[in-house]
Amino acid sequence: MTDRFFFAQNDVRIDRARVHQWISEESYWAEGRTRAVQDAAIDASRNYGVWDEHTGEQVAYARVVTDGVTFAWLCDVFVASGARGNGIGKLLVEGVIADLEPLGLRRMLLATADAHGLYAQYGFTAPDDPNRYMIRAMS
Repeated sequence: MTDRFFFAQNDVRIDRARVHQWISEESYWAEGRTRAVQDAAIDASRNYGVWDEHTGEQVAYARVVTDGVTFAWLCDVFVASGARGNGIGKLLVEGVIADLEPLGLRRMLLATADAHGLYAQYGFTAPDDPNRYMIRAMS
């Protein structure tokens, strides 16, 4: 089924309004995020999307915050509810990893509440020592 969808990196076709709606209204991690904050996040990140070749509609989004040398954080990964179950999440994650692999990064981090199985297929694991990682909530 994924043969009717295509992946692109840092594409001008990113539908910012649609991405904002997904992230601010349908995600569990960024509910209520403002459009200005989402646009600033897009502008400061590497952005990825998947589009339906038949309709031209964007059906998935992800962004990566990275220094481009040692570290990357994969975040805001979202597949439209009507497009789920078609391998689009896999196409998106494969594309992101393929784009970042040539950089020789030491680590890529992500957080998920419900997609551990998807990410495990691409080498993501729980940290050996979770006590080494700390988080400071800023708001």
